[in-house]
Amino acid sequence: MACYRYIELNPKRAGMVRHPRDYRWSSYQSNALGKVNNLLTPHEQYLRLGNDEAERRKNYRELFKAHIDPETLDQIHSATNGNYVLGEARFQQEIEKILGRRTTRGQAGRPKNETTLASERGLALRAG
Repeated sequence: MACYRYIELNPKRAGMVRHPRDYRWSSYQSNALGKVNNLLTPHEQYLRLGNDEAERRKNYRELFKAHIDPETLDQIHSATNGNYVLGEARFQQEIEKILGRRTTRGQAGRPKNETTLASERGLALRAG
């Protein structure tokens, strides 16, 4: 739900609107206010917000009364900017399998070669 909130609040953070409901392309109008949008399929997490539509919409609106904590914002920004999957290890592995590529943050810098690795271990390589 943090990602939902992050996405819905992007236009507000960008100064485009005063509230997520004001952004034309937002799903907020559907999730929080019940506006019918045949392009949307309710996510499982959204459906868990309540036993019926009215309760889900009310609980969804409640989510927007609190700010997203800075640590969560940083995690979402990092994943978005780094083009990797944000989620638990099992979820990351599932997405990697589907995409056939790494979806987690990699090591910064160039790959280490044999000389660099030996040097870091305090070993001297013998010339062959």
